[in-house]
Amino acid sequence: MTENIIVEDSKKTEARLLTNSKKIILALQHLIAMFGATVLVPILTGFDPSIALFAAGLGTLIFHLCTKGKVPVFLGSSFAFIPVILKVKEIYNGDLAYAQGGIIGAGLIYIIVSFLIKKVGVERIKKYLSPQVIGPMIIVIGLNLIPTAFGMASENFLVAGITLGIALLINFKGKGFIKQLAILIAVFLGYMISLKMGLVDTTVIKEAPLFAVPAFRLPKFDMGAIAIITPVVLAVFMEHLGDITTNGQVVGKNFVEDPGLNRTLLGDGLATTVAALIGGPANTTYGENTGVLAITKNYDPSILRLAAIFAISLGFISKVGTTLNTIPTPVMGGISLMLFSMISLIGIKTIKTNEVKFNLKNMIVMGIILLLGLGSGIIESKFGITIGIPITESVKISGLSFAAIVGIILNAVLNRK
Repeated sequence: MTENIIVEDSKKTEARLLTNSKKIILALQHLIAMFGATVLVPILTGFDPSIALFAAGLGTLIFHLCTKGKVPVFLGSSFAFIPVILKVKEIYNGDLAYAQGGIIGAGLIYIIVSFLIKKVGVERIKKYLSPQVIGPMIIVIGLNLIPTAFGMASENFLVAGITLGIALLINFKGKGFIKQLAILIAVFLGYMISLKMGLVDTTVIKEAPLFAVPAFRLPKFDMGAIAIITPVVLAVFMEHLGDITTNGQVVGKNFVEDPGLNRTLLGDGLATTVAALIGGPANTTYGENTGVLAITKNYDPSILRLAAIFAISLGFISKVGTTLNTIPTPVMGGISLMLFSMISLIGIKTIKTNEVKFNLKNMIVMGIILLLGLGSGIIESKFGITIGIPITESVKISGLSFAAIVGIILNAVLNRK
């Protein structure tokens, strides 16, 4: 009798170990899927990759707390904020603390919108953020970033071209999980080629300690920086709605209804606010991890929480952050050309998927957003006409931010019925 109990207990222990082992493997898979994009944003903008990893993990846990642990989502660094972060960085002499202040403003708007949605309902909010407004905004985000990527690639077109070619090859020809790793593999191989060519300084990696507390940094607040960054919320709101809807379709549940869009937005807003408070970039829900869910068919949210704990742990491994900082600029330039082009394609897909009618009113709205978002700088330099809303003597709402405001108002007027 005793022997049977021991054997049964042993089988239960083995089953638990097997389950836990599977969870760890699946969590590592999610970590790999989010890793490339999450560290790419801080590398491009100047934030600390270690803090970005820590903030992504912490933000994911905050999100799961807000959504009652029901939504299998991972939060990572947001690409939509890159152009406005770079703009603020340029205006404030490289001081990213002011960008943090602007990101906190964006996070707080998310939180306010989450309470608004709970009170008035999602449909009333969505009608002001229609696809003919959001699609062109996303296109502007991507196209405005391409010159930056090209400038990075120009430091060594050979390395950039090889990195870009590998990423495109895997993206178009790869299958399953390998396709999910296109960015990571391309950056790794680009790094290895750069290492052989003597483009990488490995001294700093050797000198870096194995473990270290990330250099957390407090934000600084200025109305100019806040005015530049916060309008991006208009674009990322639709990105969030799309990600949550897609995630629900993969899992087979309606997360917009349960736990509710107000809760998912609250989680996203709090995660972004906390990330900026400690010195990291804005967070957003990641489609990469939804892709992993679709491949594995395992929708257990606790696996995403385990991946979040791994991300937090990675933030304290100093050699990881130091190694990431040694990735040559042309490698990141090559991969960025693909990523930023894909952002613009998402904008086009938004217009197509939502079957936007190409009538005169919608054409005017989309054309004005594209003109102001892409051409305001050219118009100012060629004709001396100032386009934007002045905030301070040196700062004004312009480019994407101004285009978004004008587009929403114009669309509300022309399509009021």
